[in-house]
Amino acid sequence: MGRDNLCANMRGGCVSRFRNSCSQMEKSLNDAVSKSFLGSYFKLEARKSCFTRELRAAVATFLTMAYIITVNATIIAASGTTCSAADCSPPAGPDCVVGPNVGYESCLARAKSDLVVATAVSALIGSVSMGLLANLPLGLAPGMGPNAYLAFNMVGFHGTGSVPYRTALAVICVEGSLFLFISAVGLRGKLAKLIPNSVRLGCAAGIGLFIAFTGLQGGLGVGLIGPDASNLVTLTACKYVNPETGACLGGKMQSPKFWLGLVGFLITCYGLMKNIKGSMIYGILFVTLVSWFRHTEVTYFPNTPLGDANFNYFKQVVGFHKIESIAGALSFKEFNRKEVWVALATLFYVDVLAITGTMYTMAEIGGFVDEKGHFEGEYVAYMVDAGSTIVGSALGVSTTATFVESSAGLREGGRTGLTAIFIGLFFFLSLFFTPLLTSVPPWAIGPSLVMVGVMMMKVVKEIDWTNTKDAVPAFATMILMPLTYSIANGIIGGIGLYIALSLYDYAASIINWLRKTRRVVVKEQNQVSATAGADSAVEII
Repeated sequence: MGRDNLCANMRGGCVSRFRNSCSQMEKSLNDAVSKSFLGSYFKLEARKSCFTRELRAAVATFLTMAYIITVNATIIAASGTTCSAADCSPPAGPDCVVGPNVGYESCLARAKSDLVVATAVSALIGSVSMGLLANLPLGLAPGMGPNAYLAFNMVGFHGTGSVPYRTALAVICVEGSLFLFISAVGLRGKLAKLIPNSVRLGCAAGIGLFIAFTGLQGGLGVGLIGPDASNLVTLTACKYVNPETGACLGGKMQSPKFWLGLVGFLITCYGLMKNIKGSMIYGILFVTLVSWFRHTEVTYFPNTPLGDANFNYFKQVVGFHKIESIAGALSFKEFNRKEVWVALATLFYVDVLAITGTMYTMAEIGGFVDEKGHFEGEYVAYMVDAGSTIVGSALGVSTTATFVESSAGLREGGRTGLTAIFIGLFFFLSLFFTPLLTSVPPWAIGPSLVMVGVMMMKVVKEIDWTNTKDAVPAFATMILMPLTYSIANGIIGGIGLYIALSLYDYAASIINWLRKTRRVVVKEQNQVSATAGADSAVEII
């Protein structure tokens, strides 16, 4: 007994000494950095932070937003990017892009690798710029919402939409330039305030529903929802699906990939319930690891020529991929079309609302906002945000934005731009694992899209549902986005209804103004008449 106690005391003493030694080393490191040029530049002492705390905050933020690397690449790749019917294996007609074709699918696989790199580089540049120039602990990456709008509303599934991918990138570049201009002249915040609050909130929730609806479909999600001849959409999760139309051929609710995706979704939910950092990643990671085993019903590498090629690339594990097809693919040739200008207005509107609101909310969480409603580095932060969008469009991705997941780092104590720089460095490291990141299956991505929709729906509680003038436009905005499969339709419908419901108020205001003006005019005329009458009486006397 005495020997056991002695051993336990020795172990406890060793652990205690080791812990104290690590604490002392951490304190020495933090003191050294705080007193260096790095510490004074990032104002570590002024903001009551330290080097290791900023590093922990960066880890927390990166873990919660790293899912965007594969999710964004998967979403935009669904548009077909620069791939066309010319890439299809012969014999093939113009419709080969919507059906199974080895040549076209190989082109999509290469494009997805390009998009993984482009997403990581955009996040790297945006985050590091935010840290260096604005000294704010915010992570940037291509945002959810604009990427879905580009893929499914502008370009369409495999390029079947009204705007070519190259033109869509040019639209994003122009939108980023406009954003940069209004940020430079200080109009960004003022424009956001012009949008009715109900429509703004409905827009955020509607985009969430749109993203979740995408994650529930086949091709990009878990396949729970599919087309139906009578009801447009219906419950599917079928074991056998028509590869061209997506229609169910048998085995409803028997898809192994759907049930595996559901398990991943529950893992994410449980993690978020327990406030575990990186819960989105853990759900994706579980489903992906199971799907990497070959010769199973859920494998991502089937026994086909394309599956074999993807598996051979996956086995490289580590590898740096050079962007081949999407960088610099912008084209301004089709800017004379109405669809292009509608897309430009929609993206601009979404950015003014969502991105400006997100950045301001993050500044509030971090305690940076003063009594006048401004925060240190605000002007430069807006400029960096807009500039990152321009860079992203040149790389081939959608609008780059401040991520709401930055709040995870703020909760860990991140208060300076060092956090953002570390986030950028983590995205840099991800560039060397492209073979793994491009091998994430859609049924692993789908649950995360549904969870993003869940998170974006929380704003509906701020809508005044008792006020019809606010409730109707907000509801129309929300419901039209997923049901018409168009973010632009939801925005137009919501604003149009708000204006229509406001006509009575505008008319009443004009009538009241005219009445007041008439009373003033009549009163002045009476005074003039009375004065004229008095003058006449004086002359007679």
